[in-house]
Amino acid sequence: MNTKLTGLILFALTLAAVAAYPSLNTRLIHDPRDDLPPIASENRPRIDVVFVLDTTGSMGGLIQTAKDKIWSIARTMASAQPTPDIRIGLVAYRDRGDEYVTQVVDLSSDLDSVYARLMDFEANGGGDTPESVNEALADAVHKVSWSQDPEAYQVIFLVGDAPPHMDYQGESRYPQILAEARERGIVVNTIQCGDMPITMEPWQQIASLGAGRFFQVEQAGGAVVYSTPFDADMASLSARLDSTRLYYGNREEIGRMAGKMAATDKLHREASVESLARRGAFNASPAGTANRLGEKDLVEAVRSGKVNLSDLDDEVLPESLKPLPPAEQEAVVARLGDERDALTRQIRDLAEKRDDYLAKKIAEEGGAVESLDQKIFDTVSTQAAKAGLTYEGGPDY
Repeated sequence: MNTKLTGLILFALTLAAVAAYPSLNTRLIHDPRDDLPPIASENRPRIDVVFVLDTTGSMGGLIQTAKDKIWSIARTMASAQPTPDIRIGLVAYRDRGDEYVTQVVDLSSDLDSVYARLMDFEANGGGDTPESVNEALADAVHKVSWSQDPEAYQVIFLVGDAPPHMDYQGESRYPQILAEARERGIVVNTIQCGDMPITMEPWQQIASLGAGRFFQVEQAGGAVVYSTPFDADMASLSARLDSTRLYYGNREEIGRMAGKMAATDKLHREASVESLARRGAFNASPAGTANRLGEKDLVEAVRSGKVNLSDLDDEVLPESLKPLPPAEQEAVVARLGDERDALTRQIRDLAEKRDDYLAKKIAEEGGAVESLDQKIFDTVSTQAAKAGLTYEGGPDY
């Protein structure tokens, strides 16, 4: 190549690099979105957890504890490295002759919808001491959409205060059910509420056969439940963050997301401020992205480059965007994205302050070694290690 021509090319490339340098340098120093949790990835490890809950009359305190604590339990489980994708499911059980024997809420990353169902659970029924534990365990193993990933951490927590009926004809019993669970890689842990002697032995056997752990807690669950000065602000910011969702897609997709939004609205109407604060902390965490955004969120799809707004047909656009000219549509999406970033950072900052406040309060009261929170953390951190997940510190409260 001609030497003069080569020099001109190198000079031009140098000018281009110098011109680009300010923006590149700014990007390398800091982009606010670097502070935000990443979008859920198919390459992440997976956690599937199903809580099998006795909902008979004696379990009112525990059911309330579940409503209070499910978000912090989710955040605890999701605090592993590498960051996992988490799904939660529920099986509520009573006994034959009650209003229902079991109710199954399938595994889902849409924790808002799972929580909305949990809010409907009430303690009632029972009668004779044993309950339909066998049927509940069978439903948890066979009527739930467990992950097909052989590396996933799949776990059941059976929570109750009464032993299983072993006299019902025509149903599988827990030794057979637990053998089937082991074949599918599902670990089964048992949590005995209270200290009824006739419950301890079968609960220990179920945990042993399920390759899990048995532990006892007080009748109401024994979880750490405190209010903090940060809860109201976190709940308010979380509601504003929810308002940045903007869904697009066909009628079926929009309908599915309308269901999620209805569940979210129910939480804001009926859940306690403390629960909403815990939800906000989870949603702002790396593992909370799937629940925070849902499916087909237009703001994230545009910002991530998954879709080009100008390429979308009007019929799949959100109703609020359809009357607007293209430039205004772009402006709305950009504004919502910036607002989302700012709100997420604010919630994360408050969540750190809330964590510090709770750590000091718990330390002042002598720790929480025997709490439900700590026992679940210890169980999960040991069992999930086999799936390549590492936990440090302690539980979220």
